Formats: sequence, structure tokens, C-alpha cells
Amino acid sequence: MIDAGQRDGGAFGLALLLTLSAVTLALAVAVAAAIGDYSISLRTVFLAVTNRLGLSTAEIPRIEESVVWDLRLSRALVAALAGAGLAISGAILQALLRNALAEPFVLGVSAGASTGAVAVIVLGLGGGALSLPLGAFGGAFAAFALVALLSNGATSGPNHTILAGVAASQLFNALTSYIVTTSGNAQQARDVMFWLLGSFGGVRWPDFQLLLVVIIVCFGICIYMARALDAFTFGDEDAAALGIPVARIRLVMFAVTALLTATIVSMVGAIGFVGLVVPHAARYVIGPLHLRLIPACAVTGAVFMVSADIVSRVIVAQQTIPIGVVTALVGVPFFAIILYRARPQS
Repeated sequence: MIDAGQRDGGAFGLALLLTLSAVTLALAVAVAAAIGDYSISLRTVFLAVTNRLGLSTAEIPRIEESVVWDLRLSRALVAALAGAGLAISGAILQALLRNALAEPFVLGVSAGASTGAVAVIVLGLGGGALSLPLGAFGGAFAAFALVALLSNGATSGPNHTILAGVAASQLFNALTSYIVTTSGNAQQARDVMFWLLGSFGGVRWPDFQLLLVVIIVCFGICIYMARALDAFTFGDEDAAALGIPVARIRLVMFAVTALLTATIVSMVGAIGFVGLVVPHAARYVIGPLHLRLIPACAVTGAVFMVSADIVSRVIVAQQTIPIGVVTALVGVPFFAIILYRARPQS
């Protein structure tokens, strides 16, 4: 049982984390809108946003206002939503699969999305009628359907689901490699590689609006299911003993994580390690209760992804590196720490 002191401490930790993360996120978004090949002051960024929102009528160069609003701000906000969605998915999967190393791509969704995107980029699938995001989204849900089939739907245990995800990932990764090596030219191979490692370069306001709706809906479902997710961390039998409909909840939450991951990957490519690193960091601060963990993961993931996007644009002069490279540089050492802590004790 959790006593009053633990509840108060967890609530205080959550409030502090949310406050600090919100302030940091606002600053990070402002910085992300200011930096680039054409540097813009933070004051101009603020005035450009307030002008477009109808809160001010300040005189600033039209080109700077357009760069901030039409290009950089939408990119920063999509990055924030993508980070939030991947972090939430990671927290959910770590609870459902009872595995500290679980993350959003464990179900093969990323690999399937990559295959769908590559089919559009290299093969021109759909003759122009099928856009890159739609192709990636279709591939992602094809992978999810395969995992559901291999794992016997919602009735199998966590280990069976993980193995099904590994099999699906290998299959779709092989298909992606086959398409690129047999059909792609050098430029297409470069475009595919950049997309596979993640990029926010092509996102705009319509992407933000769609992703915002998906995030809000999935966040609401996760909050509603928070107590059931707490029960899952003790095992399926204990959860069922508490009256939790294990199979139904698992299927719903797997679908939620697949929807989140597929939508994000279809827009910005495969960005790894966010869903692995952020839930552990948030859990360390505010504890394991999902009613607190899910909001904490959302804001922390948003800050992490916007910060990583900033680093990807400034770490090499006059060049933007794929966002997945930055997240991997953080994620791999963190992954090693988790493995070290989870090793059997002699």
C-alpha cells in the first residue's frame, strides 16, 4: 500500500516536474524557432508568434515572421508532440510487457512504417496518389497486424509478444533492404537513410494538427486506463484477480501505442530510444504510478525531443544531421546502464 506521505511526495514531485518541464519546453521551442541558417532574435520570435495570434501588431520584417511561423515553430511543436507520444508509448509498453527495455518499436511498427515509406520513395507505389506518410502508416499497421497474428492476439504473454515483434521487425527490415538494394539509385538510398533516422525538416502545420488530435485522444485513453496499467506491472494473474479484463485492456493499449507510433513515424521517420530513456527518467523522479507517470513522460519527452532537434541543427556547422543520431547518442549509454542494473546478481 502507498501511505499518505508517499502520495504527497509523488504529487509534489509531479507538480515540480511538470512546472519545470513546461518552462523548459517553452524556452526550448523559442530557441528552436530562433536558430538556423538565418538567425532570429528571441524577441522577434515572440513578436512573430503574438502577431500571428492577433495579440500584437509589432513591426517586424515579414520574412522573419514567415520563417518563424511557417517553418520553424511548426517544426518545434511537431518535435514536442513526437517526443511526448513516443515517451507515452514507451511507458505503456514497459508496463504491458513487464520489461524495462521495452520501447515503442518493439512491436515492429517502426520497421513496417519504414518498409511502407521506402516502397513509396523508391518504387513510387501508388503512382503519386499514395503519399509518404500514408505509405508509412499503412506499413506500420501491417506490421502491427502481423504481430497480433503471430502472438495470438491479446491472449499471449509478454515474452510471446516481444518475440513476435522481433520476428516482424526482422521481416520488414529485410523487405526494406531488398527494395533499396535492388531498386534504388544513390540519391534515393540517401533520402531513405535520412528518413529512416528521423527528420523534422518537412513537417508543417497540418502535420501538427493531425498529431495533436492523435496525442490528445491517446493520452486520454492512457489516463483512463492508468489504474489498470498499474495492475499489469504485477503480472497478468494478479491483474485478473483485481478484476482487470487483461486481454481486452492489453489489446486496446497495444492498439493505442501502435497508433501513436505509426502516426509519428509516418511523419518524421524512425526515431529510436526516446520511448526507452524518457519513461525511466520520469519514473525515477515521480514513481511508477501511471496516473502521474504518463503526464510526466509527455512533458519530459517533449523537452527531450525539441532539445535533440536543436542539437541536430547546431552540432555540425551549416548542416542538419538526422535526429535519430542525436537520440541514439543519448539512448545507447542509457540502454547500457539499464542492462547493467538489470544483470543477475551472483
